[in-house]
Amino acid sequence: MSSLATSRNSEGQAGPLPGLSRHKLSHQGTPNPIRQRSRGSRDTINGWAFATPFLAFFLVFLVWPLLYGLYMSLTGKSLTGANDSIIGFANYAEALADADMWHSMGNTLYFTVISTVPLVIVALVMAALVNAGLPAQWLWRLSYFAPYLLASTVVSLFFTWMYNPQLGLINDSLARIGLPKVAWLNDPGVAMWAIVIATLWWTVGFNFLLYLAAMQNIPVQHYEAASLDGAGAWRQFFSITLPQLAPTTVMIVLLQILASLKIFDQVYQMTAGGPGGSTRPVVQYIFETGFTGYRLGYSAAISYIFFGLIVAVSVIQFLITRRRSA
Repeated sequence: MSSLATSRNSEGQAGPLPGLSRHKLSHQGTPNPIRQRSRGSRDTINGWAFATPFLAFFLVFLVWPLLYGLYMSLTGKSLTGANDSIIGFANYAEALADADMWHSMGNTLYFTVISTVPLVIVALVMAALVNAGLPAQWLWRLSYFAPYLLASTVVSLFFTWMYNPQLGLINDSLARIGLPKVAWLNDPGVAMWAIVIATLWWTVGFNFLLYLAAMQNIPVQHYEAASLDGAGAWRQFFSITLPQLAPTTVMIVLLQILASLKIFDQVYQMTAGGPGGSTRPVVQYIFETGFTGYRLGYSAAISYIFFGLIVAVSVIQFLITRRRSA
């Protein structure tokens, strides 16, 4: 009897516990609005704390110079401090009628056209050779990409000596095979091509890596299926590899155009814009106008005209890419 009573007593005492525990759990599972608000405000503060340094640099070093440069282009500001008053769009009107500005703009566009094509084609060929399974691939990758790590000053000095009319290696090699020497950096018809060759050797490694990474992401099953259908190596390259590389090619062309439009370093160090202004890009003309001619307002106006050209090229490229993807 005592054991039965004890069991009943224990059952009676244990009966309310599940209900009580469920009540406590349901009460504990209810979200606390005050705690949620405090946690949300804490996350917001932490987010702004992480973003504030970047926003400060963004505002100080990008937004403010952009706005101040636009204001400066509407003034006659000079390094001499002679005239800092607002003159409206007079600088823009003068720039649009400046033959030297248009000549340097033409040099920039000419360099962009003749440099972009080889930088894309040569990079594609280099990537295809490495992707084909050449021995010692690490050596090929290193030798192709290593020049890209060099500073522009090193590359410019190296090719200046290579192009030396009397002591340069290139002219010495031409003389040994009976060809006439070439004034690489002193002939207006050859100087720009000499700069293109130096730029090609220097920067093609970056495009090479992009192409190589894209080729290695192409599924092997495509090539296996093509081999079963009797397609040879050239057929596979033109029917599989090139179509699969179309997005990468568009990206490389866009990046290369934007980079070529901003050319300055190697031209300034190798030819200083000569001979006779035949290689002077628009960025160098902006630099000379502002810091040699002391006309900061006028150089700022030319900068924004050039900025408009870059934006237009980027928009056209974007529209073409979007139409192809659609």
